[in-house]
Amino acid sequence: MRLFAPLIGRRARLRWLHLIIGGALLMPYFLVGTVLVSMAGGGAGLFSSVPAQLAAFACALPMVAVSGFFPLVRPLSVAAARALCGVPPALLADGPARTRQARVRTTAWFTLHLGLGGIVSGITLALTPFALAVAGLPFSAALRESWLAAGSGVLVEPWALALAPFAGLAMLVAMAAVAAAAGELLARRVPVLLGPTPEDRLAAAERRAADLAVRNRLARELHDSVGHALSAVTLQAGAARRVLDRDPEFVRRALTAIEETTRRTVGELDAVVGLLRRDEEAGSGDPGDEGTAYGPGLDALDGLLAHCGVPVAYEREGDPGDPRVVVPVVSREAYRIVQEGLSNVLRHGGGSTPTARLLIAVRERELEIVMENPPGERPAVVRPGGGRGLRGIAERAALLGGRSEAGPYEGTDGTTWRLAVRLPLTGRPEERS
Repeated sequence: MRLFAPLIGRRARLRWLHLIIGGALLMPYFLVGTVLVSMAGGGAGLFSSVPAQLAAFACALPMVAVSGFFPLVRPLSVAAARALCGVPPALLADGPARTRQARVRTTAWFTLHLGLGGIVSGITLALTPFALAVAGLPFSAALRESWLAAGSGVLVEPWALALAPFAGLAMLVAMAAVAAAAGELLARRVPVLLGPTPEDRLAAAERRAADLAVRNRLARELHDSVGHALSAVTLQAGAARRVLDRDPEFVRRALTAIEETTRRTVGELDAVVGLLRRDEEAGSGDPGDEGTAYGPGLDALDGLLAHCGVPVAYEREGDPGDPRVVVPVVSREAYRIVQEGLSNVLRHGGGSTPTARLLIAVRERELEIVMENPPGERPAVVRPGGGRGLRGIAERAALLGGRSEAGPYEGTDGTTWRLAVRLPLTGRPEERS
């Protein structure tokens, strides 16, 4: 069986089926071609005349070529080739042909597929019953009588009858060889004619970049909301455990803060999951315009500061919670930046009870966020398994056309750890001063 695998193996059978499908698709064009040949005076004995059928076939191919320019031809052809030709999917393009080069390649493939498919289908339909009839002559008197009636008396001679089964088998093998050769030719042409063009590769790279931007955005949201909640809850739970027997009122306040923090975080997780589902249904958007229909903004900052687990001295200039002054996307990103800054204070702030000072100021064209706290044993900004918070802050600021700085700062009260972020009020990098 291995000897005949190239002719009748699974791959060869699928490619043969692919060619038969091409022949079936050719039939409407071929019928129109027969009409044209009939109108030109070749109607008499059209289906018994080989020259007339070849003329109809020649008339059909230009119509096939014109049809190949339709946008849906390439995705349908690619789907059939992936399923039946045995070609790695990565070598084929996705989506309709949008450029002239891609359309020309597609119509060349469509013409080749239907042309070879028509030839192989015709051979299969005509030669298979003939070969079986020849192979069955020694075993059927009715077949021999019909061949005698048709004037083929030589085929009923004793020597011809002895060779007839081998002749019929040879015809079938030759037919399978022709189909296998045609299928191999199509398989070799698939990557050339249906493969991605430079424009297709560029579009695929842009889609991958958009998907990566969405994943990074979701990672930032989860890191900031869940990371802050875990830090705050851990601090409150640890403090409550230490004074459990001495200060029940403090424990009550700590448990209330834990409850509020977890409730708010669950709501934020629901919003992030909703964003993920929306992106899956509607496709990736512009990562710089991350949407404003989900996530808290600066108008919810008081609740964050009240239950963050850190005493915060909050100062503000202007009204950062007014959506007419600070657009929602900037307000939301600013909230996340403050949230991550507080998480850093909880994790790395100096002293047994970390404290922080927060300033949010609405300038002429910028929103300024400054957070300071006494430094503790602070690790490097980027470290194995952590350190993503400051990097996420920098990414948020950069996406809006802003800038951020973080590090030790020599102020009037000595050395502090200072986080300073400036965001354009419009959220548009081109309008940044």
